[in-house]
Amino acid sequence: MMISSDSEDELPYVPLAQRLKLRQDRAVLTERNAPNEAGSESERLLSLHQERRTTPTKVDNPPLRAFSTSESGDPSPTRTKAPKRTAEEIQASREEALKRRQARERQQQEQERQRAERKALAEAAKALRPEECIKHMVVAVDPALLQLEGGGTLLAAVQALGCSCSIEKQELPRSVTWARRAPTTQLGDAGCVPEPHVVMQMTVEDFITLIHNYIQVERHGRSDCSPTLTSWVQGQQRRHPAKTLSLAVIDLENYFRAQKSNSQKRFREAVAGEEPRGGKEKKKHKSGHTGKLPEVSRVEVEEAMVHLQLHTGVSVHFLSTWKEFSDHITMTTKAVAEAPFKREREQTGFSFYLESEWAGGQRVDRAGKGLLQVWKRQIQQFNRVSPDVAAAILAAYPSPQLLRKAYSQCKTENQKLALLADLLIRRGEGITSTTRRVGPELSKRLYLLMNSCDPEQILDAAV
Repeated sequence: MMISSDSEDELPYVPLAQRLKLRQDRAVLTERNAPNEAGSESERLLSLHQERRTTPTKVDNPPLRAFSTSESGDPSPTRTKAPKRTAEEIQASREEALKRRQARERQQQEQERQRAERKALAEAAKALRPEECIKHMVVAVDPALLQLEGGGTLLAAVQALGCSCSIEKQELPRSVTWARRAPTTQLGDAGCVPEPHVVMQMTVEDFITLIHNYIQVERHGRSDCSPTLTSWVQGQQRRHPAKTLSLAVIDLENYFRAQKSNSQKRFREAVAGEEPRGGKEKKKHKSGHTGKLPEVSRVEVEEAMVHLQLHTGVSVHFLSTWKEFSDHITMTTKAVAEAPFKREREQTGFSFYLESEWAGGQRVDRAGKGLLQVWKRQIQQFNRVSPDVAAAILAAYPSPQLLRKAYSQCKTENQKLALLADLLIRRGEGITSTTRRVGPELSKRLYLLMNSCDPEQILDAAV
């Protein structure tokens, strides 16, 4: 029996057995190729995933423009070309950049200026310290002063002090002035700030003449005399208003000794009734021109000094030798050099005066050393309480706790008020020592301080 398809006329005749075998062969071939196709498909997907990871999706500010290659091989840009900037935009950007650069330069210059100011302030503060200030002082000495007897001694003393010394002609003859060299400038006169202090050496002849004129004007009422000491100093102050003048007179005692000797000689001659023959010339030759000066007493000199200080504020220093004058100049140099530092240290911001030891406080270590001084200072805070009074109370009660314990042992209020009244205060040592009692007033005030619970309690109030 034969089986055929419906289209027997159009297709060639294939036996049924052959067609079944062909169908089986195709099924087997399909099963063999299925794993290979699955593997190739997975490999294709994996490669595509890797390409997506390695290829950036967005590029910020690409350095080069991206190109795509067509099938023909010609590269073509994928982005449109940026438009060119106009001349106005270019000029504006340049001006903006110039402004930023100028602003940076101004900021750098301001920082450098501030650093320079801080450095200058630090150097100026260092120059005012006592151990450094003398190095920045310049002592100007008048040449006429060096030509006198002690000029060499004065110059050696100033040079040994460690400061600079200059020989310059001064406005006042035989005077010494000072200047402070600025620490931020180079060495030289251009960087020196003059100080107002001036010390003038006055000869004995000029000084005695001015004193004699003052006596003639004040006691005898003569107005036709030469200038007095006060009027001469006032004239110098008007000519030099920015200067603080002080005078120095050397060897005035020699004048008084010569005056005393002449007075005794005249007295002896008057008693003996003899005429002076050669002694006057001999004395004149021995004492130089001292005999030509008018006679002025010590009382008259002191009277003229008081009048001078009251009307001008100028002081006069009487020195015996040129060595003392040199020492006076060195001490004045140190005082002028340290004056700014001391003025700045005294500016504590308080309206009342504080001693240095009180302003510094009292240090107390861990072992308790210093507590006794703290207790003593607490007692001395009362008015009219001297260190001797505080020491007497400390000797009896070395601590506030002991004093409170003594108050607790008293039975009545009057005993507590008078607990410290009979304590003895000793002053001095040896046969000159004196004693007195603390007294009831201070005893009452100290009791109120230690026991009162009222913060508004007035210590001087009656109990």
